[in-house]
Amino acid sequence: MGDISHREYIRWLPEGSSEPTSTIVLTSPERRFVDLRILRAPSSSPYYASDSSSDVFGDDLPLSRLDWAIAGTSTSTVRDSEDGTGRRVQVRHSRWHHWIDSRTRNAEEASDQGDMYTQDDTRTLERGRMVNPATGLETEYEEMWRSEPAHDTPASLAVCVVLEFHDDAAGKRGMVVRLGQYCQGFLREGDQLTAERLKCIRGGERERDAAEGRGGSAWIIQAKIGYSEMPTDFATDFGHEAEVGDEVKVGGNFWRVVEKSGV
Repeated sequence: MGDISHREYIRWLPEGSSEPTSTIVLTSPERRFVDLRILRAPSSSPYYASDSSSDVFGDDLPLSRLDWAIAGTSTSTVRDSEDGTGRRVQVRHSRWHHWIDSRTRNAEEASDQGDMYTQDDTRTLERGRMVNPATGLETEYEEMWRSEPAHDTPASLAVCVVLEFHDDAAGKRGMVVRLGQYCQGFLREGDQLTAERLKCIRGGERERDAAEGRGGSAWIIQAKIGYSEMPTDFATDFGHEAEVGDEVKVGGNFWRVVEKSGV
């Protein structure tokens, strides 16, 4: 099954935990994923939200707000381990195979793996080692992830659709994952990056919706960085009708549906 994961915090040991970003990972049933980590706005910014849980930023964010964007596939194995208190537990060791990476053009060379410890029905603690961008040093880290269930939208039952585009000779790759009420896309064209997150908001879910008299539901752009076009509208509006192998031309690029399923 697919997964919608929100990061609650990151901790670079031995320092305390914090969450400077809005991070959501959409993973399809066949384990394709788009991971967008968008830096929260400072209080002086017009995008600042006093409600720290708000993920609505804007559709013209500068590249400086992109902490990290990744797209690729993931694999997992299960093994026995200790949980830190001496108890034996089953741990899921996960690897994320980068196909596109905002931090490097050599995405496949990135090492990304961690051990996943189930905390409760919705929360999972990830532990591992990776380079801390603030220091440039490989450091032990912890990340707490919270899963959100995929739900139906007005146009369809909960659905997952994945589109990909690549022109490796031109240094271009892109992936869009729509999973239930969320859709995320990431496109790299040489050094040019575009990342986008949308969510289907139910009427009255936010005070602003009620104030504007929106009683229905609508897909809103929560955040967009960059100016290239991706088939996010196709995924949100027509994803329930798409079939594997379908192609759609957007921004001069031909994107192919590589996965489609219910969730």
